[in-house]
Amino acid sequence: MLTAPLRLARSLGLAALIAAAPALGALAQDAATPAATPETVVATVGGEAITEADLSFAAEDLAQDLAQMPPEERRAFLLRVLIDMKVMSAAARDAGMDQTPLFAQRLKYLEERALRRAYFADAIAAAVTEEAVRADYEAFAADFEPQEEIRASHILVETEEEADSIKAQLDGGADFAVLAREHSIDPGAANGGDLGFFGRGMMVQPFEQAAFALGEPGDVSEPVQSQFGWHVIKLAEKRLSSPPSFEQVAGQLQQQLLMRTFNDKVEELMSGVTVDIADPALKAAFDAQTAAEDAAEGEAEAAE
Repeated sequence: MLTAPLRLARSLGLAALIAAAPALGALAQDAATPAATPETVVATVGGEAITEADLSFAAEDLAQDLAQMPPEERRAFLLRVLIDMKVMSAAARDAGMDQTPLFAQRLKYLEERALRRAYFADAIAAAVTEEAVRADYEAFAADFEPQEEIRASHILVETEEEADSIKAQLDGGADFAVLAREHSIDPGAANGGDLGFFGRGMMVQPFEQAAFALGEPGDVSEPVQSQFGWHVIKLAEKRLSSPPSFEQVAGQLQQQLLMRTFNDKVEELMSGVTVDIADPALKAAFDAQTAAEDAAEGEAEAAE
């Protein structure tokens, strides 16, 4: 269920659409007048109004810039951009730049980009509800396969002789946590050497093998060497892992559901649409990229 994003080219396009969301949320939180509507005028430039909607549109375009900026500075920054835009666009009209064929092409592109964003918000993002995300979580939790986890403590020293001495003291009844605080060179020594719970694959192999070979809570290993030194390990507890909570994975599940909804909707819209690419080299590159994305998607689905 928790898989890597699919379809690179579309993923990048989707990322651009998503990028506006934090900016818009931050803008709403920073608003000085919570009751403002999109039509509320925040400034006028040469008699032309700048509205709350204009600030939101600018926030979409400048999401990355806003992310680097303290929240209290964002509205003023956006207003400055819009003021510059008003005076520069007026100058461009006076120079006749709005009458050129190139401007008409740019205007069409900007119109289609705006419509794409509107469609994404209404037909795709709106479908990714909390209920839908929770349904995905329930499916993920149902398929979750528990893995063995253990909680252990260790004492790490530099030499085998030190490790043998510590093991002998433990066999004689010494307190493990006290010896860890006195002798261990591991940063966790202050906590009595407690490593918390961990599963297989999370520790270096010699240590992991010795730790998981311990049978019962309270068992202490013989000294074992790793690249970090010599360890004496004490088993504290065994358990089977549980799936992460909804809160822990909700963000990732939401992004994956958004990606899946996005891809499904685009596939639906592309059905029956003919695409002709005039440049042979560009067509070859496009086809190769599409094939690679299809292969990656197939591998990811097979892995699920």
